[in-house]
Amino acid sequence: MKIYRISCAALIVSGILFIQLATSGCSSGPGEPAVRPDTTAKKTAQPALYKVEIRQMKFEPSELKVKKGDKVVFVNEDIVTHDVTEAKRRRWTSSPLKTGEYWTLVVTESSDYFCSLHPVMKGRIIVE
Repeated sequence: MKIYRISCAALIVSGILFIQLATSGCSSGPGEPAVRPDTTAKKTAQPALYKVEIRQMKFEPSELKVKKGDKVVFVNEDIVTHDVTEAKRRRWTSSPLKTGEYWTLVVTESSDYFCSLHPVMKGRIIVE
């Protein structure tokens, strides 16, 4: 039993030492500069993720305000198949989405969209 306790203690101590070494600010070696974070780099915001639910023959929300580069996930939670198609020139379209399926759009500009299978279903994405 004592051997087991010593082995566990030795394992814990070596683990603590490893963590301390891994998180300490060591340089790369003699004569080499230490790696430092680039403080001159411009910080950019991560794209936001929005969800549009397709249910009861509607897009919810039907109007969404986003920023350029944000992502919109269209999730079909209806009992029938739908798609999502850009309205003016049909520059983008999803494949038909069965119940439970989803499609992601990276927004580049404001767009009106609709379901080409059920044209009464309409929505709008506004880039601010």
